[in-house]
Amino acid sequence: MSKPPFEPPASYEAAMEELEQLTARIESGQLPLEQLLAGYERGADLLKFCRDKLQAVEEQIKVLDAGVLKPWANE
Repeated sequence: MSKPPFEPPASYEAAMEELEQLTARIESGQLPLEQLLAGYERGADLLKFCRDKLQAVEEQIKVLDAGVLKPWANE
């Protein structure tokens, strides 16, 4: 049985919402084992997606802080 390809969410916010819903379903204890495993795999993919998005934003902030944004000078 092969894992289906990861379908990325539309945004970070959509990924977080799906992850929260998925976590609630998993924690309910009502999922059959197959769905539990599939949910865990989807959750891991969503978590990686969110981490990658956050890392990209952190890198952009570092670039801005390094050159474009300057501290306010009281003149």
